[in-house]
Amino acid sequence: MGNCFGSSARVDASLSTPSASAASRVLSKTSNSSDRSSISIPSYSGKSSIDSLPTPRSEAEILSSANVKSFSFNELKNATRNFRPDSLLGEGGFGYVFKGWIDENTLTAAKPGSGIVIAVKKLKPEGFQGHKEWLTEVNYLGQLHHPNLVKLIGYCSEGDNRLLVYEFMPKGSLENHLFRRGPQPLSWDTRMKVAIGAARGLSFLHDAEEQVIYRDFKASNILLDGEFNAKLSDFGLAKAGPTGDRTHVSTQVMGTQGYAAPEYVATGRLTAKSDVYSFGVVLLELLSGRRAVDKMKVGIEQNLVDWAKPYLGDKRRLFRIMDIKLEGQYPQKGAFSTASIALQCISHEPKLRPRMAEVLTKLEELQSPKVASRHSISENRPSTDSIGTPSASPFPSHQKSRHGRETK
Repeated sequence: MGNCFGSSARVDASLSTPSASAASRVLSKTSNSSDRSSISIPSYSGKSSIDSLPTPRSEAEILSSANVKSFSFNELKNATRNFRPDSLLGEGGFGYVFKGWIDENTLTAAKPGSGIVIAVKKLKPEGFQGHKEWLTEVNYLGQLHHPNLVKLIGYCSEGDNRLLVYEFMPKGSLENHLFRRGPQPLSWDTRMKVAIGAARGLSFLHDAEEQVIYRDFKASNILLDGEFNAKLSDFGLAKAGPTGDRTHVSTQVMGTQGYAAPEYVATGRLTAKSDVYSFGVVLLELLSGRRAVDKMKVGIEQNLVDWAKPYLGDKRRLFRIMDIKLEGQYPQKGAFSTASIALQCISHEPKLRPRMAEVLTKLEELQSPKVASRHSISENRPSTDSIGTPSASPFPSHQKSRHGRETK
């Protein structure tokens, strides 16, 4: 199903500088290629729901209130055929992910090939951080329900065993499709479908009555179902957003190098705009087919934001960063509009970044038949539409969130 785990690694404090450069887990067959890092320094109408998430809560309260099944270890052992090696889907810092089968009605173990397919994430027994992230996932995914969030079916807490049971995502992670050899390259329309789905998920979290900041938005945490519908996975680093008059949440910096917002890396101050920055980085990955950080590249090209940023506001030069695997099969104006949105999202100043609801609206407008037709007709005409350029942002300069805070 994609990577819903990744190794936690402490990184050099030199990364905690407010620059773009400063600034994976799956449930399908993949390797652990995206590492989490920690630095010790001071519009969608689909069916969704979010229950009250009072914090802090004890482990017992979290487990008792989760709207998911509590599995026994033996049940999951049987469902995965004793965690056999040929059932292994992926491995990371959290532990291992295995493929299994359960009965659709009783949720008991079923024979391979029958019932419904599940992905079982098994926590490595050592380490408090892993248990903490396990509990955070149960806390959020046990009560958050949305078409663009991966579904948590249940958990196991028996002795030293900690496991999570998810719906199986047959297309794996976005990371696999963008960066690994083998899979058919994603078409432009599929990339935009994935971007819109992921934006819906983030927008739902940010606009919930009790805001949730995802904190680890990256290509390996975007999982794809059989129709390439995107779902956010791995809520181990999710945090409740600021409440009352507070503008941010102060926390230990954790996330993934290249995706984390520079101000968050530098100060530990977390806001929903930190997620918006990460979304902008993933948009760049969709446009360019390049990783957020690639040590195999030379110089400035190692960091996607630093390398791509000068081209994003220039229609004539944008083609230089576009993914060659697209073979030119994309609408030039649509690509420029998407690049302009990405440029707004990765703004160095958090207040200049749009809200996810605004990003979602703009992306949906780009994919609407009317806009698509207009782009096709005017593809070779001079454009007066300066959507998303630094001098003319497509987003309102002032917005009020549902929490009453100005999100300028």
